[in-house]
Amino acid sequence: MATKTASKKTTAKTTDIKETIIRNYREKVLLNGHPPASVFQFMHEMKKDEGLFYDHFASFEALEKHIWKNYAQETTEVLQKDKSFTTYSTREKMLAFYFTLFERLKNDRSFVRYSFNQIRQPDVKPSVLQKFREEFIDFVSNVLNEGRENEEIVDRPVISDRYQDGIWLQMMFLLRFWLKDDSAGFTNTDAAVEKSVNLSFELMGRGPLDQMIDFAKFLYHNR
Repeated sequence: MATKTASKKTTAKTTDIKETIIRNYREKVLLNGHPPASVFQFMHEMKKDEGLFYDHFASFEALEKHIWKNYAQETTEVLQKDKSFTTYSTREKMLAFYFTLFERLKNDRSFVRYSFNQIRQPDVKPSVLQKFREEFIDFVSNVLNEGRENEEIVDRPVISDRYQDGIWLQMMFLLRFWLKDDSAGFTNTDAAVEKSVNLSFELMGRGPLDQMIDFAKFLYHNR
């Protein structure tokens, strides 16, 4: 029992140190507009050993990737705890993800702005968003697969394999739109989310082109 208690305390302490490092780093870059000169200087100002940093992160870039990964993970965790989420259509699940994500990002808007200012245009797969993108694409893949099964999404040769790439571009567009949005409560972003998601699902769903193809097949088989 004593060993388990000690283990829990050690884990809690490790988590506290990790969160302290993240919190201090975020504060430093927002106050100075750039990362600290070195890990040593950063940890020295925290009055901690440099080695503690490397117990959790290999570099400042790795730390920022972790922050972004957390944004995606926290978003999906909120959705998974919502019992009604499983009853949503695939379109509604994408809307829920975006709305939940932007609600979370609102508390870190200054850091998100700082992070995006470091991204060179027209880079759509920036290194700092690598882990975030992996989590996001994993979520999107599950939603798309579900959409194909319930026929909300049409499985088209070649094109279907690119759906998730298109939705990632949508994610990048919405992030940049949100950072420029000066409307109260970011209502313009809410509208942009709804319109872009609705459009994407209209394009992925069965439309006039599919009906024309079906009709052409019918005529061919009944010629």
